[in-house]
Amino acid sequence: MKSNLDEDFKKTNTNDKKLLQKTLRYIKPYKKQFISAFIFMAMTVLLDLLFPFLSGLAIDVMSNQTITTNQKYLILVIATVILVIVVLITQVVAYYQQVILQKIGFDITDTIRQEVFIHIEKLAIGQINEIPIGKLVTRATNDPNAISDMYTNVIINLIRNIVYLVVILITLYVINWLMALVVTALLPFILISAILFKNFSRKAYRNVRTNVTNVNAFLSENLSGMKVTQIFNQENKKINEFRKRNKELTKSYMTEIYIFGIFRPFIYFLAMSGTVLTIIVGQNAIENGLITVGSFVTFYLLVGQFFEPIQQMSEQFNALQSGFASSEKVFDVLETEPDITDEIDAINLESFKGHIEFKNVWFYYENENWILKDVSFEVKPSETVAFVGSTGSGKSTILGLIVRNYDIQKGQILIDGIDIKHITRSSLRRQIGQMLQDVFLFSGSIYENINLKDENITLEDAKKASEYVGADTFINELEGQYDYKVLERGNNFSSGQRQLISFARAVAYKPSLMILDEATANIDSETENLIQESLKKMMNISTMLIVAHRLSTIQHSDKIIVMQKGEIKEMGNHQQLLKKKGIYHGLYQLQFDKSQEK
Repeated sequence: MKSNLDEDFKKTNTNDKKLLQKTLRYIKPYKKQFISAFIFMAMTVLLDLLFPFLSGLAIDVMSNQTITTNQKYLILVIATVILVIVVLITQVVAYYQQVILQKIGFDITDTIRQEVFIHIEKLAIGQINEIPIGKLVTRATNDPNAISDMYTNVIINLIRNIVYLVVILITLYVINWLMALVVTALLPFILISAILFKNFSRKAYRNVRTNVTNVNAFLSENLSGMKVTQIFNQENKKINEFRKRNKELTKSYMTEIYIFGIFRPFIYFLAMSGTVLTIIVGQNAIENGLITVGSFVTFYLLVGQFFEPIQQMSEQFNALQSGFASSEKVFDVLETEPDITDEIDAINLESFKGHIEFKNVWFYYENENWILKDVSFEVKPSETVAFVGSTGSGKSTILGLIVRNYDIQKGQILIDGIDIKHITRSSLRRQIGQMLQDVFLFSGSIYENINLKDENITLEDAKKASEYVGADTFINELEGQYDYKVLERGNNFSSGQRQLISFARAVAYKPSLMILDEATANIDSETENLIQESLKKMMNISTMLIVAHRLSTIQHSDKIIVMQKGEIKEMGNHQQLLKKKGIYHGLYQLQFDKSQEK
């Protein structure tokens, strides 16, 4: 049952070609926009090349003795006007290119985030429980941004610079092949350094993404558990733990900077070398009459423009590694197969009577450490059945198996005679109302926490459900009542109030089966009386399964199943089990004696 998803998301070393193939599907819907962006890009490349030619032309014109002064000024004015027009056109084209790409970027980011979130929702609870929430948050927020930037900024500019280099190189050979050959001789050094940089920088970026994830996971967990940290005066210890993770993140960032800090100056050194060689070779070419001064200036400016995109490419290559590293992380999530999936021909249940049957069920979470051993029992429609036993006896596991949080290894679980593996999880869970010990309330209003923003459940439905379970006794006293704002995790409510809201939530959905897992464990006696009354009413709604340590909660159940070490030891109603004087009788006497002491 154990997933390998949290092994740093499997630390996959996918090659760049496969990553590009996977991510290309995100830009397919934007083919037309990308073609437009490439056209604009080609226009800017051609327009940028006009400046060196106009500069060289101006110098040749000024040094030409056969042209009159007035003609020279006229040519210079025309060249200046053309240059101004070119600059304006270039800026306008660049603006529209960026607008197109940024819009595509936002859309791609939105698409990836939705895919990651939807896929996480498909994972089994067991898989999600193995992963720190901060890691999942990073996968759905930071990483999609890096992937989007890779396409809308990095790759398209990388392509632009490659096209720019090719066009300039061809132009240099046209002007003077000997001088161009000198510049070309530096390309192998650039290529070798780029390959070395790629290998080192990818590893550095993986470490950065991993450490960012670890910091986010630490923050998410410790901010949620801040109350416990403060109660036990562990602030300094947590600060030290955070400092350690933060130092690891800083160290990985510095490693990344050092690698880039070596690569970029080396490229700059090659650029300066090319410029110096151009001047040396160009001087000899001018002295020998092989090239005019204006053509040399054009060549010199083009060489400067030739190495400028190479330096830009070093930065873009740096960002490209970040995009690839994020892609690896995102696809590790998207390609993680859910442990539990619907069968191809699974049935959609519109409703069920609530007849539940366990047939020789065996189950373990991992390593064949059996939690349930050959468990068999039957729950008839509208019955209330309770499970009792010591911690780890398998009570809560039974409830989790019914809603398919996990799948069993042996046996069968039937609802209305149908194996639950043949039922779609969505339709199965739609018919089941779950009330857990740790109630989770979302930020929003009380009404939104009852209907979970389901438009089919009206405010009137929410009010009726609240009145039915007794939650209206405190809701009506609040300012705004059902519009009263709930803080994160419902921290502005007591445990009992949160539990009553969860009861109202379950009743509002009109389930065919009610599940209560230690729903009365953390409440005061006064609230317990109110909840006990609510439970009595809810028992009349549908089939109900209860796990409770407080035997007072389950005395009115139709059947009580006593669990011990994953096996059913006793079964019967409250009176029948007391007469047996077995395990249940011992538990009851223990709780009765404690209540008497109080």
